[in-house]
Amino acid sequence: MGFIKDFKNFAMKGNVIDLAVAVVIGGAFGKIVSSFVNDVIMPPIGLLLGKVDFKELKWVLRQAEEGGTDVTLNYGMFIQNVVDFAIVALFIFLAIRGIQKLEKKKVEAPAPPPEPSKEEKLLEEIRDLLKK
Repeated sequence: MGFIKDFKNFAMKGNVIDLAVAVVIGGAFGKIVSSFVNDVIMPPIGLLLGKVDFKELKWVLRQAEEGGTDVTLNYGMFIQNVVDFAIVALFIFLAIRGIQKLEKKKVEAPAPPPEPSKEEKLLEEIRDLLKK
């Protein structure tokens, strides 16, 4: 019974739920970035390089024998995945940098001075009366 209670407490903590949400959003974001790279960035780059489809770039290490498949080194897919990674890393860097700047602004805002106590107010009044 203690195990189930401990697990429930663990699973209901904010950090675990935040992590689960981040994983789901990260997966969806990865698909968006992959589509952006595959469908928007790589076609113009391939066109500039002479109508090259990066997905098709490969070195044939061994030709197929009797109806088999070629043994290939698919470096085009690797290039595409590196571009995917670079874009994801850039967006994560920009997001974290923005969050850090927002947090820094919150910290930099000076706290208002504390209100003087009743004794201090009374002493100020006495001082002002003595000046008159």
